[in-house]
Amino acid sequence: MGVIRTSILSDADLRGVHEGALQVLRRTGVRVHHDKVLARLREVGAEVDLQQQRARLPEDLVMRSVAQAGKSYVLHGRDPGRTARFGFGDLNQMSSPGQQAWVDGETGELRRPTLEDTRAGIRLGDALPNITIVGALAQPAEVPPGFGDVLLASELVKGSTKPTRGWVHNARSARYVLDIYRAVAGGSDALRQSPMTETFLEPVSPLQMPHDGLEAVMEYVRAGQPLSINPMSMVSGTAPGTLAGALVLEHAEILAGVVIVQTLGPGTPVLYGGIPHIMDPRTSLCSFGSPEQGLMAVAMAQLGRSLGFPVYVNAGLTDAKTLDAQAGIEKSSSLILGVLAGADLVGHAGICGADQGASLEWLVLDDELMSFAKRVARGLEVSPETLATEVIESVGPGGNFLAEEHTVRHFRRQLWIPGAAWERQAWSGWSEAGRRSMTDRVRERSRGLLAKHQAPLLEPALATEIDRMVACARQEWI
Repeated sequence: MGVIRTSILSDADLRGVHEGALQVLRRTGVRVHHDKVLARLREVGAEVDLQQQRARLPEDLVMRSVAQAGKSYVLHGRDPGRTARFGFGDLNQMSSPGQQAWVDGETGELRRPTLEDTRAGIRLGDALPNITIVGALAQPAEVPPGFGDVLLASELVKGSTKPTRGWVHNARSARYVLDIYRAVAGGSDALRQSPMTETFLEPVSPLQMPHDGLEAVMEYVRAGQPLSINPMSMVSGTAPGTLAGALVLEHAEILAGVVIVQTLGPGTPVLYGGIPHIMDPRTSLCSFGSPEQGLMAVAMAQLGRSLGFPVYVNAGLTDAKTLDAQAGIEKSSSLILGVLAGADLVGHAGICGADQGASLEWLVLDDELMSFAKRVARGLEVSPETLATEVIESVGPGGNFLAEEHTVRHFRRQLWIPGAAWERQAWSGWSEAGRRSMTDRVRERSRGLLAKHQAPLLEPALATEIDRMVACARQEWI
């Protein structure tokens, strides 16, 4: 089977972006809002200005850190058979760790999410076959920031047996979240051996490393968990007005993150998160569905893979607010581009618009689109068996191949079989079935899965221990 790979940057282009990023790091550097991290960077050869909190990174330090970084890892769910592998050629999809608003499935209106919404999002993510890593999907409005990190970590490990992912905002919440995963894994050593969680280091474009994010990174490095570095620059806003310039900035910020992570914990596995966007020139808002989104996803995947890193891209997204033609065009085009570029992870699934809210129906749609994209990426196989010359000769002119053993042997592998969300009936069949739209069908699938799916419960003693941790965190925050 010929696996398809697409690219947009030539080898000369890749060198140009990479060398541009190295020049930015060497001459301009990054602002690091953390004195201890700055001190460590100075020890390993960075030129540090403590007054400006600026670290300039020489090329040899950057490339030494790149070489030192772990390039593959496996995230484990509480079910040992459910994993997300990075750096092995696998394709993973993650549902959103949590949006600030919720698209009500009955009214279609935005509202504040509740804890019950997040529980439904977790349960649905656990049920959907193409969601590899389950996120909380929404941040419940009744839960204060910080403590919400802890509460949702507990809900994630209770509600899903897959690998899970939530936001971690600072060191205090990171410590509680890691303790929850240690309890599920069976202790610190077990978690280090079989990582179950990672956190984002999200540089603030242009060229800043946030204090609280670095604090959380330090906790995760000590726990032996992988890190994802994900700047979210915007072309013509927080990044230059050219796509190439945005690539240089994004690449520089990721490389700076690699240096910091390797300085804190040599060998720590890193996921290269190239997720630039554009600022819409008419509204000044971040766009998730532009054609440039897919182009930059391909380019960032090339840049990360050229250095050996597994790659995460923001693909399969849209600016649309309803499940309409715009949503289908924008989501499928960038998703297929990101998948064909060889990304290890695409996300976040379940988002309506450019971080406008989360939706169960959108999560089902994203799962279905990933199934479609996986089939495209698989390409087609040309071999003596698949060329089928003998069966063509056997059937001859005017025959058909429906009952041929060769057809029976191959069609399930060769042909993508759509799920219940897709329409392939004749007009009469579609009309007699109620003329349902794809929106109707994904809503029906969402409700059906939620009605029947429940992840296996935690062992009572483990559930009690996790509840105790959450109660301790609640007392600290509330």
